[in-house]
Amino acid sequence: MTQALSSLTTIHVGGVPEAIHVAKTRDELIAIAKDVWKRTENFLVLGGGSNLVANDELPGLEVIQVCNLGVEHVGNGIIRVQAGENWNDFVIHAAKSGWPGIESLAGIPGTVGAAPVQNIGAYGQELSLTFHQLEFLDYETETVQLMSKEDCEFGYRDSIFKQGKLGIITWVEFKFETDLPAEHKELLESRVQEVLALRASKGMVLDDSDHDTWSCGSFFTNPIVTEQFARTLPEDAPRWPTLEDDGVTVKLSAAWLIENSGFSKGFSMPGSKAAISSKHALAITNRGNATAKEVTELARYIQTQVANTFGITLVPEPNLIGF
Repeated sequence: MTQALSSLTTIHVGGVPEAIHVAKTRDELIAIAKDVWKRTENFLVLGGGSNLVANDELPGLEVIQVCNLGVEHVGNGIIRVQAGENWNDFVIHAAKSGWPGIESLAGIPGTVGAAPVQNIGAYGQELSLTFHQLEFLDYETETVQLMSKEDCEFGYRDSIFKQGKLGIITWVEFKFETDLPAEHKELLESRVQEVLALRASKGMVLDDSDHDTWSCGSFFTNPIVTEQFARTLPEDAPRWPTLEDDGVTVKLSAAWLIENSGFSKGFSMPGSKAAISSKHALAITNRGNATAKEVTELARYIQTQVANTFGITLVPEPNLIGF
C-alpha cells in the first residue's frame, strides 16, 4: 500500500498519493521522471519533505522521491553533490573538510536538490553565495541542462524554479575555498554546533519526540519593504539591510510581526491540532494529528491579522500541494 505523505513530510500532514516512485541514482531519477511525465501532469518531486504542506486528499498524484546519493570532488574547489543527499549532513561534511560558506545553514531540513529551489538562507548566508551550477531535467523539453547561477535567477528565498520552471534537479555543484589552514576547520565546526544549538532552542532541528519540530521550519518569509514604509512601523520592529544592501529596501522580522499582531507562542484555533510553535512564532506545528486543512486555516488567519495590523501580507515559504 502506498504511504501517506504525512509519513514522509516534516510537518506530518498529507494524504495518500496514487503512487510513490523511489529513485536511488541520477539515471533512475531521470528515467522515472520521464516515465511519470508521459502519464500525468499531476506529479510531485519529493526530497526531504521539509518544505511542503500536502492536502489531506491527493487524487491521482504521482510522487517522484529523490534518493540519489554521492559527494564528488570535481576539482578547483568544486564539489558535486547528488540531489538526494541530506542537506545538514552535507553542511557538517563541508565544515569538517574546511569548506567555508554554508556553515550557518546547518540544521536546515531537506535535501541538497531542494536547496536551490528556495535559495535557502540563514544568519547572513544563503545557498547562492557558494553555488556553482546544477544539472536540471526540464519538464517541457525532457532534456538535461546545466544551469549557472545566472540561469537560476536567485533572489531572497526565491529562484526560477519557484517561479514556475518545472523539472527536477539531479545534482548541485558548489565552489569552495579549499586551501584554508587547519585551524579554520575548527572554527567552521564550532559555528555549525553553535547554529544547531540555536536552531534547536527554537524547535527548528527535527526531533520526533518534540512536536515543536513537526513543522516546515519558518512558515513565512521575512518581508522586504521600502525603507520609507519601514519608518511607519514601531521603532522596536527589527529590521536589517537586505543582502543587496541598496539602502532602499530593508528586511523585517515576520516573527515580530506575528507576535505583535496579537499571537502568542503556542497559539492554536479552537479545536485545532495545528499551532504556532511554543518556541518560535514563525513556525506552524502539528501537535499530533493535525490535518492539512487545519494548518492552512491557521496560516490564513495569521496572514489576515498581520495584514490588518501592519498592512503587510506575509508570504508562505512552504509549497502547498493539492490545494
